[in-house]
Amino acid sequence: MADLYPETPGAKGLTGATFDASADAAEAMAHCVNHLRMIALRALYALHEATVLECVAVTDYPRESLQPRFSELIRLGLIKPTGARRRNPSGKSAAVLCLTTKGRDAVKGGGHD
Repeated sequence: MADLYPETPGAKGLTGATFDASADAAEAMAHCVNHLRMIALRALYALHEATVLECVAVTDYPRESLQPRFSELIRLGLIKPTGARRRNPSGKSAAVLCLTTKGRDAVKGGGHD
């Protein structure tokens, strides 16, 4: 499963029962992953630059559904870190992200495949 990542939601770096549960969750997400990636892209497009949690806050989707999509979108070259960091509500430092040209084109074109 990990060798198909990021095109397919993945489960990596885990072993045994933990891997099985993670792999099951990734498989369950496969049917809606493109929709969720587009939600993430549109949120970042609207905010211009934002942390993952700032993007999640402007959507009606749970963090658990959207947060992994940002890692996938980075690997797909659609978003990138700006180099800046901001504090999340938890007090932890988080990377500020922005769309790449490819990401902006995907939002304007309605897809990213």
